[in-house]
Amino acid sequence: MGLGNPGREYAASRHNLGFEIADALSSRWELPRARKRFGGLIAEGRAGPGGPRVAILLPQTYMNESGSSVGPARGSLKVSRDRLVVLHDEIDLPFGEVRTKLGGGVAGHNGLKSLREGLGGTGFWRVRAGVGRPDSSDPETVSRYVLSKFGESPEQVRELIERAAAEAERLVEQIAAGVAEAEEGS
Repeated sequence: MGLGNPGREYAASRHNLGFEIADALSSRWELPRARKRFGGLIAEGRAGPGGPRVAILLPQTYMNESGSSVGPARGSLKVSRDRLVVLHDEIDLPFGEVRTKLGGGVAGHNGLKSLREGLGGTGFWRVRAGVGRPDSSDPETVSRYVLSKFGESPEQVRELIERAAAEAERLVEQIAAGVAEAEEGS
């Protein structure tokens, strides 16, 4: 699932990077048009021909309420937390850096705080796409920074989105392979 805020005023902002990465994955996998469900937009299909079944959810709540969309979706689709991949911006990584992580703290990220509440824990995977940090730790300055448009060139932003999508795709394949191995062993 991609983290972001609905509405034109937030489009192309740092905080909507999760939406952009999710859109890139939907295109790569040629998923059908998303439909309204679970307080969000969800597209379901396969991660490429013959790939694992996937669902991409873009909550249409605001970032700090995304858990109210993701929690019911996870329950209805019967997806365990450790098979959920969250795509989001990360100010604690330099611009352009992409890292994955299973579980961990929320570090003041309101979307992750809401997910922790909506999912009953933080044992989900994350694809963290670095957007850099402002020069201040003042909460208002940080909020303005993540809600602002990128200062980097469109090409640099597109490259970050593609790199994060490739990492998410690798992670989905790894998770699916682990599930298949577990099923073969039983």
